[in-house]
Amino acid sequence: MRILGLDYGDKTVGVAVSDEFGWTAQGLEIIRRNNPAEYKQSLGRIAELIDKYKIEKIVLGYPKNMDGTEGSRCEKTNAYKARIEKRFKNIDVVLWDERLSTVAADRYLLEASLSHDKRKGVIDKMAAVFILQGYLNYLKTNHSDNAEEKDNVY
Repeated sequence: MRILGLDYGDKTVGVAVSDEFGWTAQGLEIIRRNNPAEYKQSLGRIAELIDKYKIEKIVLGYPKNMDGTEGSRCEKTNAYKARIEKRFKNIDVVLWDERLSTVAADRYLLEASLSHDKRKGVIDKMAAVFILQGYLNYLKTNHSDNAEEKDNVY
């Protein structure tokens, strides 16, 4: 089963995909949106990726505040989740607590000696990798076929 990882933001969606065994996450791309009208276009690209990789589940980064509360970013993410679920009815969408994923991705890219401009160009894709890899690691240690899973935030 392949899983798609998404790091949703106001202007971009970072995208990662798991290998067929669900062991590793690889960065795919960044879907850019310049305005809200491009939501349809970004969901169209996600549809292409679902078909290409035979995706069965989507892990969507859930940007809780550092104290664990849910702010306006979580509201926007929940709205995006609803759009995804409406468009892709047969795909489970799981929210994954993504606190510090962008910070971790930035540090990783900084250690790889990427310049600020190059990091800026790939940070959302790397954040999607960190989100998806965290979820895959969770599955390895806490495997559950719970049908209620998609309603939980991990």
